[in-house]
This record gives sequence, structure tokens and C-alpha cells, in this order.
Amino acid sequence: MRVFVAGATGVIGRRLLPLLTSRGHEVVGLARSYGAAVEVEMLGAVVAEADALDSDALSRVVKDAAPDAVVHLLTAIPAKINPRRMSRDFAQTNRLRTEGTRNLLYAAEQAGAKRVITEGLACIYEPNKWVPATEIAPLWRDPPRQFAPVLAALRSLEERTRQADGLVLRLGQLYGHGTIYGPSGSFVRQVQAGKMPIVGSGDGTFSFTHVHDAAAAITAALDSHVHGVLNVVDDEPAPVREWLPILAQLLDAPPPKHVPAALGRLTVGGWGVAFMTQLRGADNTLARRTLDWAPRYSSWRQGLAAELAHATHS
Repeated sequence: MRVFVAGATGVIGRRLLPLLTSRGHEVVGLARSYGAAVEVEMLGAVVAEADALDSDALSRVVKDAAPDAVVHLLTAIPAKINPRRMSRDFAQTNRLRTEGTRNLLYAAEQAGAKRVITEGLACIYEPNKWVPATEIAPLWRDPPRQFAPVLAALRSLEERTRQADGLVLRLGQLYGHGTIYGPSGSFVRQVQAGKMPIVGSGDGTFSFTHVHDAAAAITAALDSHVHGVLNVVDDEPAPVREWLPILAQLLDAPPPKHVPAALGRLTVGGWGVAFMTQLRGADNTLARRTLDWAPRYSSWRQGLAAELAHATHS
């Protein structure tokens, strides 16, 4: 299969391109800069140079690539996110999920691609700390102000993917090399410095996804005929009050402090507090059943331990 990957040099793309080529796929990776083009070639793919926000240029390179499938992994998420300024920090990613998605899916249609897979998020469900969300659970009706533009962009991405008869993979909190939970990631550094407390109840429930498992799910989805949305997460959703102390232990870092939600709001804002207290975990049963896929790391416990085995206290 000939596969066009937009977002080829992101944390998932760097895992995906070699995996696809090892399975015998012909891969074309989108690159916007010379450095990205070099990296795409090093990852074993053919380079297509264009800006995803330039509709005409993108249409030309997708048409030239003549792909059977198009994979949309376009983001521009900063290495460190300020939860009080999330709408600012995600502004470019929101554009890529709205304008970029429109441009890419139009280009895919014009080029005759038969399969479209896009990257969504699994942390968008209406809060409910008791029951992990399946794909039919309602999305967050009244999200915190800083998260509202992010959710609106994701809704747009999902709607356009549905219109293209494609598949959205709702990923959990990504961890592994190059992510905020990687050995040199911003979240890990904050934990090492004792600057990541448990806010309020710590009931915010995270579903994690290792970057390899995300890439493996995309690879499996290319060979399937599944459409709609799937949660691609591990098997063990866990509240912050459970996983954050374990992460600190893995890093030989100070145990996280507990701070009241009101105090947390002053430092991390409404979204930061919601992130720590309201997020809902996701259920991966449908992805396991409909794709030839299972997470390499069924639990964040094993995955984080493997990733952080050589991290040291700084």
C-alpha cells in the first residue's frame, strides 16, 4: 500500500514511518522544512514538501504521491505547555486540526485515496470518574475555557473525518521518547524537581498510550475497514493520585505534594485543575476487537518503568 503521512516527523510519525516500511508499505512523508525533509528520508520515506496550511501546494504533492491511504498526524504542540495559556499554546495545532484537516482530506479525495486515518484525543469525554468512556460516550459539554478551542478543533477534525468515511483514533496521554513523559520531557522534569503536585482530589483519570502502540494501531487500521472512532489507549485508566506518586518513585523524585483545588487554580488555572481532577479515562475494548491490535504495554506501570529506567534525578 502507498501511504501518505502528514506529521511524519512528530513523535508518532518517527515510530510510524519505519514500522510501515518494515511491513512493505511505500511511504511518502510530508515535510515543511529542509530539516524535516532530511529526517523523513532518514526514516526511510519519500519526501513531499509542502505546508499543510497551503491548500494548493498540499493538493499538488498529495496528487503526485497518488496514495492509497492518508494518515493525518499534524500537530504543533510545544515541548512545554502552560495550562493557563493552553488556548494560546495550541493555536497552531488547532489550525492544523481545522484548516489542515480540510486541506488534507480534500487533497486525499482529489488524489483518489481510499483510506483516511486521523489522530484524535481520548481526553475529550464528559467527566465521569467511575466509568471509562466507550466511543459512544458524550464529549465534554462545558469544558474549561482554555480547553474549549482545543475541543472545538477536535470536533471539527472528527466531523470531517466522518464525512470522508475515515477513522479517528482517539489517543490517550502519549508517553515515550519525545513526549512530555519521556526521560527529558517537561512533565518528567517538573516531577523530578518536586514541582508537580496532586491537585484537589487527584481524581482526574488518565488513559495512557505509548508512542509505539499508537503507531502500531495506525498500521493495523490501514489493513482494516473500520470507520468512525476508536479509543487507542492502554488497559488501565488511572487517577492522578495513583499514577503520579508511582512516576515520582520511578524517577527517585520527592513524593508529590497535595494542594487544594483553589490554590491550584491560582497557579495552573481552570484547565490545570480540571486536568488533575476531572479527566475521564477511556475504554479500548472496541479497538482491541475490531483491529488486529493490542498495546505492547497493557499498563502505564510497565511502560513508564521501561521508558524511565535510565532517567536520573536532576
